[in-house]
Amino acid sequence: MSEHDAQIIPIGTSGRPGRGTGKAKPSSAARSLAPAKSKPARKPAPAPVPGKPAVERPTVERPTPPASDPAEPRRPRASAKPASPEPQTSATTASDRHPLAGIPVGDWLGAFQQAAAELFGDEWERRLAEFLAFLRRRLEGGYTVDEYGFDQEFTERFFLAALRPIAEKWFRIEVRGIENIPTDGGALVVSNHSGTVPVDGLMTMVAIHDRTGRFLRPLGADLLFKMPMVSSMARKGGATLACNDDAERMLNDGELVGVWPEGFKGIGKQWSERYKLQRFGRGGFVSAALRTGVPIVPLSVVGAEEIYPLVGNLPSLARLLGMPYIPITPLFPWLGPLGLVPLPSKWLLEFGEPIRTDSYGEAEAEDPMLVFNVTDQVRETIQQTLYTLLLDRQSVFG
Repeated sequence: MSEHDAQIIPIGTSGRPGRGTGKAKPSSAARSLAPAKSKPARKPAPAPVPGKPAVERPTVERPTPPASDPAEPRRPRASAKPASPEPQTSATTASDRHPLAGIPVGDWLGAFQQAAAELFGDEWERRLAEFLAFLRRRLEGGYTVDEYGFDQEFTERFFLAALRPIAEKWFRIEVRGIENIPTDGGALVVSNHSGTVPVDGLMTMVAIHDRTGRFLRPLGADLLFKMPMVSSMARKGGATLACNDDAERMLNDGELVGVWPEGFKGIGKQWSERYKLQRFGRGGFVSAALRTGVPIVPLSVVGAEEIYPLVGNLPSLARLLGMPYIPITPLFPWLGPLGLVPLPSKWLLEFGEPIRTDSYGEAEAEDPMLVFNVTDQVRETIQQTLYTLLLDRQSVFG
């Protein structure tokens, strides 16, 4: 046999040419090596030509499956559900996945107008324009303050606006005797002080402005103007230092001045001493009213005692921090910042009849007995009104 006549037998084919095992089906190794045959795409049927009969395709009969053995248990056949047609979607790009993609500009403008109408009311365009003009003036410095630092625009549009929902929705303040506040000219409002934190002064400012349109100018303690940020906020809101010189100048200028003679003794008293007025100092506010001849309007506030019930104090820590007291309430400091939320007590404010001082001369302001008698008259008026309001109030939180 020559070289050209030699038979080539592949290795691992058991001596047979062609398929390695000689079986009808290829082995698993052979199937993995063979490339997958792609089925030819079915050609679409040709469109019928007018006037030419359509060619019918021969039907191919499918072989019937062999009958199953009765001895073999039948497997339950899954219920065939009609396959729902899947919607044809195009490929998603990065821009399609953006949260703002696909929303027309008109829809955004409509949503903005609806939100502005809900926030500012029906006249939202005018109010929004006023608000933007306010921001522009603040940024450009186009506003004025008086010699005490009072910023009327800031107080009306920001300070009082932020306090108003608390007064109306949280404390539900009821005001009586507001007609006793003079519509113009100087006057001195003298009120009791309570609540651990001087919130009653802020609520009094809101109540007077919303019902008379006048701004109450509070006289604050020294500590108020030593605190950072708080001092500048107080100045812009109309507060000034509680001294006779500033008080007399404001009263002579026709301002409505507020004073709380109890001071820290009033707001820091124990729960067992609630609604019992403390000493009214030396009567400096009466001297200022006598010198300027303005009326004194007594104010009684019920409801502030319950916002932070004071049950304890830490005097050593208070002296270390330079504070008048460190309060301990049923919620603070046990609940942390949550304990600083005031309790929603029901508030009653009653302005009493003005006590006239214009019949006295300026020299009589130096008479200590007269100053003491007028101070005691104001104190007794506020105390008796507090007892009356406590009887009228149905419940603390009602």
